[in-house]
Amino acid sequence: MFNIASLIIGFVALVLAVIAFLPLLGWANWLIIPLAVIGAGIGMASRSTAGRNLNLFVIVVGVVRLRLGGGCL
Repeated sequence: MFNIASLIIGFVALVLAVIAFLPLLGWANWLIIPLAVIGAGIGMASRSTAGRNLNLFVIVVGVVRLRLGGGCL
């Protein structure tokens, strides 16, 4: 059950991360990364690793986008 919740949070965060790749929407990554961290925390409570791995991927994408946009030095 935790894995399904983590996957749902991960997919929502991933869709928002794709939207945040548009110009002038990079600030949204500051909201997406904590959402993905919560999803990864929930994913760690389950036996399956799919939800955790999806959320970790979203975190990496968000951090890379912040670094490229100058929002995180």
